[in-house]
Amino acid sequence: MKVAVCQPMYLPWIGYFALMDKVDVYVFYDDVQFSPQSWQQRNRIKTGNGIQWLTIPIKRNFGQKICDVEINTDVIWRVNHAKAIEQAYSKAPNFEPYSWYIDDFYQMYWYYLSDLTIYESTFIAEMLDVELPEFLKSSEMNLTGSKDDRLLELLEKVGATEYISGVKAKDYIDEDKFKKAGIKLTWFEYEHPVYPQIRGEFVPYMSAIDLMFNVGKESVKYVHQG
Repeated sequence: MKVAVCQPMYLPWIGYFALMDKVDVYVFYDDVQFSPQSWQQRNRIKTGNGIQWLTIPIKRNFGQKICDVEINTDVIWRVNHAKAIEQAYSKAPNFEPYSWYIDDFYQMYWYYLSDLTIYESTFIAEMLDVELPEFLKSSEMNLTGSKDDRLLELLEKVGATEYISGVKAKDYIDEDKFKKAGIKLTWFEYEHPVYPQIRGEFVPYMSAIDLMFNVGKESVKYVHQG
């Protein structure tokens, strides 16, 4: 049973979905501390004027968990994000087949940030045609402890035999604990693929919707290349 555990992100990049494609169970780690102005609430798209950040406005409470973060319910941010995406990609080769995504998603009302980002990530995964795992939320698991012990408790609860983690976690994960628990630890390193992209030279690390609007049904091929 291969498992990945990742924090929910807004409009994630391609590597987020490449990891999702590799596991049987994907756990959204939504009950850890929220980091303001992080990928949890914002991401980037490529426009005619360069890179543009799209940030979801939130109600700030210091130390709150991701799952408890409330969105500023002002409708203007949704209108602005939808407009920005349409302006950036209306001339992309595959904008029309996926333009309904903007109309549908940004007309929905969201109260909590993690509800929005988790829904959107699973939705984009389907459109990219990656192999969908089982999706779970850590906030529904009644976890105790902290750091590695908490993560191992999560993995044991879902029946993991292998944990696939991003390489940045090497700085704080105790590999011996995983060996003792009988869980194989695999490091996931992703090299960003180059794909056809409108508006000048290729710029990596945009939201995965950049890939979707540019190459359409070929998206999953580029996801796998990395």
